Amino acid sequence: MQKKQSKKQGERLTALLPYLIALASGILMGLTVAPVGAWLLAWIAIVPLWVLVVTSAKGKNKFPPAFLWGIGYHGVALSWITGIHPMTWLGVPWLPSLAITLFCWGFISVLGGVFLAIWAAVMVRLAGQKPWLRLLIGTAVWCGLESLWSAGPLWWSSLAYTQSPHNLVIVHLGQLSGPNTVTAAIVAVNGLIAEAYINRQDTKMSFAPLRFVNKYLASATGLLITLHLIGFILYSRPIAQPPEAALKVGIVQGNIPNRLLRSSEGFRRAQENYTNGYLTLADQGVDAVLTPEGALPIFQRNLLETALVAAVKEKGVVAWIGAFGERGDSYTISLFTFNSKGEIVSRYDKSKLVPLGEYIPFEGILGGLIQRLSPLEAHQVPGSANQLFDTPFGRAIASICYESAFPEQFRRQAAAGGQFIVSSSNDAHYTASMPFQHHAQDIMRAIESDRWSARATNTGYSAFIDPHGRTLWMSGYNTYETHAETIYRRQTKTLYVRWGDWLTPLLLISSGGAWLGIRGIKKFSNVGNP
Repeated sequence: MQKKQSKKQGERLTALLPYLIALASGILMGLTVAPVGAWLLAWIAIVPLWVLVVTSAKGKNKFPPAFLWGIGYHGVALSWITGIHPMTWLGVPWLPSLAITLFCWGFISVLGGVFLAIWAAVMVRLAGQKPWLRLLIGTAVWCGLESLWSAGPLWWSSLAYTQSPHNLVIVHLGQLSGPNTVTAAIVAVNGLIAEAYINRQDTKMSFAPLRFVNKYLASATGLLITLHLIGFILYSRPIAQPPEAALKVGIVQGNIPNRLLRSSEGFRRAQENYTNGYLTLADQGVDAVLTPEGALPIFQRNLLETALVAAVKEKGVVAWIGAFGERGDSYTISLFTFNSKGEIVSRYDKSKLVPLGEYIPFEGILGGLIQRLSPLEAHQVPGSANQLFDTPFGRAIASICYESAFPEQFRRQAAAGGQFIVSSSNDAHYTASMPFQHHAQDIMRAIESDRWSARATNTGYSAFIDPHGRTLWMSGYNTYETHAETIYRRQTKTLYVRWGDWLTPLLLISSGGAWLGIRGIKKFSNVGNP
């Protein structure tokens, strides 16, 4: 009797083991980003998943546990979402606040699991195919699914950002075809290592097959080295810094906690901190001053009455001020350019709104429990997707907060003549790992577009980044700071800026063609050999 029970327990453990392995390897991938930053794990963390998916088709498990891998990766990588709790300062009771936060965290994690399950469903169908075809289709489908997901509003955790800011060499592949170039590299290397293991299992380590396994491992090593060499060549190119293209930009990090946004004390502190910071930087001889998203939480019509705009008129130094624009009965989160006379000469409206933070997903369910994270009661709307941001120094690439996760926003503006990046954000309601991940996203955008970047945040991390993704300066966290740095206007156009993400369609077309070609050959062979 005890033997039967032990046998059943062993069978249950054996059945459960693939799911535990998938979840654990997904968690390992999640550790590649802040706060842990173990970026090297990205080059092996997909291997267990790949092996499980391909071998599951040969056994009894017809439903590989890729879903849990997706939950493990995205759940850990996006765990900073929980930092929004408690929302008591918004009038949300503690328990509903916890429920809303867990729901949103769980929803995005499950969505990641669904995309991985789709990938796995394709790979299971390829179990009997040649390894090279699995590699091609597996890489193409993964990139295609990331492209599909990034076209929607809930995007952040691309495989590519696991390498930023630590492995800038490989991130430079983004200059070729955007972040999916880095994603493809990671998936392909993992796939080659996994195929080496799969073939080793099939051949039971006899001498001749061992050479076959070595070929896969050698290919993985060769691909990894080759890709890094290409990235190093791009990384090593000198950056032209002509004096006439120089632009000295100052950043003010106001450090106003979001819980004060609704109060008169919060607005008083914002006026004081940003005005004093502007005056300090103007005295240092900067050409322009950049402030964070929502630095002055008031409507455009009230900006001209503020002490900050009065200081702009006095000092004559251009300022980019974060405030709220108006559009009929609605409002936008906007960045305004004030010229040396204190006049508004351009405006950029945030087009990618933060789910939960700036609009309410499933508003019919959650709308009665939570308000927007804004001091205003009006309805917030997104800006146009095709905006341009002209300044007294030429056209700029503008980004407000969440938009840093969407490379197409930057690529389009760079292709339209944007010469430098101004990024304005407020991450004050999240944990410290979120703004560091945000900084990593901005690094990728600077590299892909080959542009200098100035990033101003409310509570950190503000930074200056060069076109190779090197951080010239980064602020502290939850600190009031001002800093000035010289950046340079550029008009270069990378392959990605010119052509967009051409690699993903190429991979999908090639893999589809290869699949159809092999099927055609098999049918022809069957006809010829009845």
